[in-house]
Amino acid sequence: MMGSLPSEQNALFYEFNLEQHIPDNHLLRQIDKFLDFDQIRQHLQSFYSHTGRPSIAPELMIRMLIVGYCYGIRSERRLCEEINFNLAYRWFCHIGLEDEIPDHSTFSKNRHGRYRESDIFRFVFDAVVQRCVEEGLVKGEGFAIDASLVKADVSRQRAIRSSEVIDWGPREQQSRPVRDYLDALDAEQTTKTKPKSISLTDPTARWTAAKGPAIFAYSTNIMIDVDHGVIMDVEATPGFRTDEVESTKVLLERIETKYDIKPKRLMGDTAYGCADMLGYLVDEKNIEPHVPIWDKSKRNDDTYSISDFIWIGEEDRYQCPKGKLLQRSQRKFKIPRTGITKANTILYRSKKLECDNCEDKPRCCPNTPHRKIARSIHEAARDVARAINQSDIYINQTFHERKKVEMQFAHMKRHLKFDRLRLRGMNGASDEFLLVATAQNLRKMARLCGQPPPTHKIAAPESWKSAIKT
Repeated sequence: MMGSLPSEQNALFYEFNLEQHIPDNHLLRQIDKFLDFDQIRQHLQSFYSHTGRPSIAPELMIRMLIVGYCYGIRSERRLCEEINFNLAYRWFCHIGLEDEIPDHSTFSKNRHGRYRESDIFRFVFDAVVQRCVEEGLVKGEGFAIDASLVKADVSRQRAIRSSEVIDWGPREQQSRPVRDYLDALDAEQTTKTKPKSISLTDPTARWTAAKGPAIFAYSTNIMIDVDHGVIMDVEATPGFRTDEVESTKVLLERIETKYDIKPKRLMGDTAYGCADMLGYLVDEKNIEPHVPIWDKSKRNDDTYSISDFIWIGEEDRYQCPKGKLLQRSQRKFKIPRTGITKANTILYRSKKLECDNCEDKPRCCPNTPHRKIARSIHEAARDVARAINQSDIYINQTFHERKKVEMQFAHMKRHLKFDRLRLRGMNGASDEFLLVATAQNLRKMARLCGQPPPTHKIAAPESWKSAIKT
C-alpha cells in the first residue's frame, strides 16, 4: 500500500531527549569527556561583575568556538546558524531545543574585552595539553618545531610601500589593528628590516614571498611531541624567518615552565640549524639538535673550503693544507680583545708573506692577499650537530619523525579549512592559532583515548586456518 504524509496538525506534546540521539562514538561526545569547564569558570570569575543582569555563560561561548574550529566553520554568523539546526552541536553546547542561540556579535564583544584581558584561549589550550599529558599521550623525549604561513585577512590593493610616509590619522579614528601596530612600534627596542609593503588594514601582517606569490601573512609556530603528534605549544609571529626561529626559545622555555618537560632532542628543518640556535640548544638547554646545519662555507669554484683546514683547538688556530697557521692576530695587545664580530664570529687570518710564496695560493685565496676564515663562536655546537647528522637515529628515525609537524599543518589547512585568518592584528592571529591547536589536540585525544578497546576477538577465516595446517 502506498504511504502518505501525516496531517499538517502537529502533536500537542513532545518527549524528546538530546542525550538519547547523540551516538557514543560521535566526535563531540568523545571530546566532551576531556573538557573541564570548572577551571575556566574560576579563571574568568574575577573578570565578571558581581552585580547586574547575568551574562551569557562563558563556557557556552568556548564550546561554540570549539565546535566551529573542530568542524572548519570559519564564519561566526554561520556557526550560530549551524548550532541552531544541528542536534549534536546543541547537545555539546548544553542548549535545549527551545533555547535561543547567542548572537554572533557576542563573540566580538567578549573577544576584545574580558577574553583578551584574561588570556582565556591560552588557558583553555594549556588545560587541554595538561590533559594530554595525564592521558599518557606525551612522551617528552623528542620534540619537532616548524612554522607555516597563514594568509592575513587583508587585500593587496590596500597596501603602500614602506618607504612612503603613512598618515594613520587621529588615534580615535584608527582601527584596533592599527592601534596595536603603532603601540608595538613605540615599545620595540630593536630595529628590524622593513618589509617592501605595509598593509593599511592590518600593518602587523608581513609581506612575504617565501611560499610562492607574495602575500600578507602571519606565521603559526608549533612545537609537537613526536610520539603522538600532540601540539605542546603554539606562538604567532609575523612572516619573518628570524622571528620564527627565535620563537623556538619562547616555546621551549614555556613548556618547561608549565609542564616541567624538556625534550632530549629537537627536530626541525634547515632554518633552525643556524649557529645561534644550535648554541642555545647545546650550550644552554643541553638538547640534541637533530636539524640540518645552515652552512654556506662550502665553495664550488674548486678552491679550498673551510673543511679543508685543520682546527687546532688547544692553540686556538687553523692550519692550512700546506701547514701554515691562521691566527686571530699577529701581535699581542696590552688590553685583551675578544675579536668577536657583530655576526658572532671570530676571524682567523694567515700571513700575507706566507701566502705570496705559497704555490697553492690560486686554490686558496686567488682574489685576496691572504686567507681569512670566520669561525662562529658556536662552532662547537655546530660540530655536535654535524656528528648527530651522521648518526643512525638521525638517518633512520629523525627524518621521518620531523614530518609529523608538517602533517599538523596539512590537517589544519585541508581538513579544518584554516588557510586564512578572520581576525586581524597579532592578538587576533594568536587567538585563532590557539583555538585551532586546541581543536587539533581535542580531536587527537578523542581518537586515541575516547574509543574503548574492543571486547571481542576477531577470529581468522577457516581458509587461513586450513592453509596454516597444511
